[in-house]
Amino acid sequence: MHIISVENRKSESKFLDFPRKLYSNDPNYVVPFDGEIRKAFNRKVNPYFDHGDAVRWIVVNEKNQTIGRIAAFYDRDKDEAETVKSGGCGFFESIDDRQSAFLLFDTAKEWLRENGYDAMTGPINFGESDTNWGCLIHGFVPQGIGMTYNLAYYRELFESYGFKLYYRQFSFHLDLDKPFPERFWKIAEWINNRDGYSYRHFDYKLTSKFVDDTVAIYNLAWESLKEDYTPMDPASLYDELRKVKAIMDPELIWYAYKNNKPIAFFMLLPDANQIFQHLNGKLHLINKLRFLNYKRKHTITRARGAAAGVIPKFQNSGVESGIFYQLKQVMDRKPHYKQIELSWVGDFNPKMIALYKATGATHTKTHHTYRYLFDPNQTFQRFMEDAVDESKLPPEIF
Repeated sequence: MHIISVENRKSESKFLDFPRKLYSNDPNYVVPFDGEIRKAFNRKVNPYFDHGDAVRWIVVNEKNQTIGRIAAFYDRDKDEAETVKSGGCGFFESIDDRQSAFLLFDTAKEWLRENGYDAMTGPINFGESDTNWGCLIHGFVPQGIGMTYNLAYYRELFESYGFKLYYRQFSFHLDLDKPFPERFWKIAEWINNRDGYSYRHFDYKLTSKFVDDTVAIYNLAWESLKEDYTPMDPASLYDELRKVKAIMDPELIWYAYKNNKPIAFFMLLPDANQIFQHLNGKLHLINKLRFLNYKRKHTITRARGAAAGVIPKFQNSGVESGIFYQLKQVMDRKPHYKQIELSWVGDFNPKMIALYKATGATHTKTHHTYRYLFDPNQTFQRFMEDAVDESKLPPEIF
């Protein structure tokens, strides 16, 4: 058994193809597009290379068969916001074998240590946190677009190596055939009728405006939530919009304004995994035509809440309900949508957890983001531990 660095087409093909074999008998898994994985590690495409670096490896057995893969990366912009200098590992896949998994973790750790890092956070993405983030530990059902799916034994591989829980990410499912709680709509109608409040959905013609609005809301929201946060890079948001343009529905992305100043946003994406599951990670001409045909037939019946933000002054003001009110009007006109996945919300964000519960949504999935300290004598600290109220978290995970 030995490690191979992904540096050519042959090794990259093995890196891309391994999950197809690993999950070949698992109907819940949706193969990500090869092209998008390649772009994540393309220095000319991924803006994170402007302030970071990334490498990939596979591990093969004595028969030269791939039995695992991993990537390691770092982002210098985020280094400045961390109390512990932590790089990341992700795109991890492995057979159920500690020896091969630990070899992958060791390789990622040593590369990060050589680059001056003291810890490793994972499994995470070399990009924004709305995609490929966390280890699934509860809710082994088909995942929404961008949400990670893995085999149940991954939790044991991470934790037995020495990774510790950094934070939990919860996802809730909202059945649109069931009426919202009456109190929720009363608040929504009240906020919609207040002077100075207005709502607009995304418009491609005004992309730069909405990017600026998103960045402004996000940075104000996170600045108040955590002092050592990393401001959103507009370039990364443009990159995310590029990735989802083919599936995005502008009427599912809403912004709230007070006296024409942005105060909140909520981004839903049609769950294109319901189509992608038929394409096996390939986007050649035939599959592009198949995609358009599935889309035309309204195969997509779910939408995933990919991102949200409310500036501090307007949190708990009811503006979140006001945005849901706008979305409800859209869903009434598009009845093929039957369910919304509200994901992911961290255990350190009790206000958003309370909002999702207020809609009548039910907790369905939990992911863990782990951190591994290279020095075992260093004190481990959870992400925003003081903000976590265990009594208000979904009970199913305990």
